[in-house]
Amino acid sequence: MKSYRHLDTITALFVAVLLISNVASTKIVDFGIFSFDGGTLLFPLAYIFGDILTEVYGYARSRRVIWLGFLGSALMAGVLALVNFLPAAADWPYQEAFQTILGQTLRIVAASLTAYFAGEFANSFILAKLKIAMQGKHLWIRTIGSTLIGEGLDTIIFCLIAFYGVFDNSLLLTIVLSNYVFKVGVEILFTPFTYGIVGFLKRAEKEDYYDKKTNFNPFKLEV
Repeated sequence: MKSYRHLDTITALFVAVLLISNVASTKIVDFGIFSFDGGTLLFPLAYIFGDILTEVYGYARSRRVIWLGFLGSALMAGVLALVNFLPAAADWPYQEAFQTILGQTLRIVAASLTAYFAGEFANSFILAKLKIAMQGKHLWIRTIGSTLIGEGLDTIIFCLIAFYGVFDNSLLLTIVLSNYVFKVGVEILFTPFTYGIVGFLKRAEKEDYYDKKTNFNPFKLEV
């Protein structure tokens, strides 16, 4: 298998973004006319990394990175759940605060994993297919077009699992719409950044993968 200089770095950044976003999502913030969970500030970068991975290294390698992110999130959720379950020390007065904030993380991670499974694999699949159809041209159309669908699935599934029954329906709808508009907006705003990173990686790695014979089964981990 061909080795790459920068794939490990992108993988580590992807997983870090996913984990930090899961914890930050426990807070709902107001940002001008938008109301959204705190993880939304960082989470769009995960889709940008997904675009970069698929565009340069191909769907199969992107799939492996996505699963690594899933495993890291599941491990984090399991540890936090265990810590929350264990009795607090008699002189430690913050159990209720821990439960209120990090006690929600298990549900949020479950929402994130389910939503990201649907959204990110849809994003990568569409990006890979459009690359072939467009013969590698018009990267901005492929990244934004795939994000419109991937982030749409991700946002709806995540918000319903994470927040349905927690907030009233009007606030939930506001969060869904705000999240979606903000995430897609970040993708569009960061398009020049995406172009720069993709161009650098293609030159450095001497790779520009086309998924013409790729098995797109998300459960097939071999490259």
